[in-house]
Amino acid sequence: MNKGSDMKAIVFSAYYEPEVAASLYLSTNLYEDMAGSGIDVDLFVPLPTRGVSDEVRNKYKNHKVEVRCNGRLRIHRIGIPKEGKSVIGRAARYILMNAVFILKSISSKADVIFVQSTPPTQGATAAIIKKVMHIPFVYNLQDVFPDSLVGTGIAKKGSAVYRMGRVIENFTYRNADKIIVISNDMKTNIMTKGVPESKIEIVNNWIDGNVVKPIPKDQNYMYEKFGLSRENFNVVYAGNLGYAQNIEVIIKAAEVLKDCSDIKFLIFGKGAQEEEYKNMAAELNLCNLSFFPIQPYSEVSYVYSLGDVSIVPCKKGFGSSAMPSKTWSIMAAGTPVLASFDSDTDMEKLINSQKVGMFNHAEDWEGLSSNIKYLYSNREYLQEYGRNARKYVEENISREKCVGKYIMCIKNSKNIN
Repeated sequence: MNKGSDMKAIVFSAYYEPEVAASLYLSTNLYEDMAGSGIDVDLFVPLPTRGVSDEVRNKYKNHKVEVRCNGRLRIHRIGIPKEGKSVIGRAARYILMNAVFILKSISSKADVIFVQSTPPTQGATAAIIKKVMHIPFVYNLQDVFPDSLVGTGIAKKGSAVYRMGRVIENFTYRNADKIIVISNDMKTNIMTKGVPESKIEIVNNWIDGNVVKPIPKDQNYMYEKFGLSRENFNVVYAGNLGYAQNIEVIIKAAEVLKDCSDIKFLIFGKGAQEEEYKNMAAELNLCNLSFFPIQPYSEVSYVYSLGDVSIVPCKKGFGSSAMPSKTWSIMAAGTPVLASFDSDTDMEKLINSQKVGMFNHAEDWEGLSSNIKYLYSNREYLQEYGRNARKYVEENISREKCVGKYIMCIKNSKNIN
């Protein structure tokens, strides 16, 4: 342990920079700020695979330990196979990764284990290590498993996969000393499964308002980069093109509005259903919808500032087990949010109470297209919603405030018997 260190933490992560993955900035911010607060962090992560070239991956093969933050953050790169698109292959890779994490951890000395919930097996892995090492375990729940599998249609409630997921979930919750969730909906969800309220802490995902901010149209180079017109009304989606996101609702809304020649749908992303969505748009001959490569986090301000509005969609039944952090990025860019989401969720309450955009029920593409058309015709609301969004982020979702709560939970775990 470094001189002046408060404690040492073992941390696992499935992804880390320089990879390109949704909300990866949260991990980068958190681990750097943990180190800055006096915690020695041993971060174990696989060699980079998502969104990086073989050249970059090979570079990290030769630099398996990286030291940052004045020696307080040590990043250990684990050599396992690259990630593929097969669900079974990815699951096998996660299991191998967690097995390596166990072997690496039990030979280390630490005061606390901290892991996030992607993949869900990481929680169970940390619980095993806790039992071996007799140290506290702090768990960050970013989405609720196996509920998320049901919400996306991957598994049915009561199926063998679901039952196995519940076993993993219960084992994780039972052994975690503190569970940090990102919304009230998640807190309610896991309390109904028997988790005591005293074990749960709500901390929103954050956004660094100094990094993500509004970019005026005349200063946004992406119009030129992608050949876009500043005269059009742009509807932006950026992120994963997978099962949970339900990009189909955007494509169907674009079909409804295809005769409005200056309303354009811009989709930045990649994922398991990317080709399926591209084929769907092509079959519908949608000239008003375009797909672009996912952009690095450094370009988020430019991407969301392209949008007169930006969409946060989800599959029906998924909203109570997730709160997409892209919401905060959109709001930090001063862009109104169009949420196509489950009703009676934190998302609906946020949109309606803070007046930061418009809401429609999940999978209701007619409602989504109606909201787009309304804002297209009543543009005075764009500035109002955008100002409200930016103000809310500055006052409630700052990096300093939210990460500070994480650090306090982790440091206080030393006092858990």
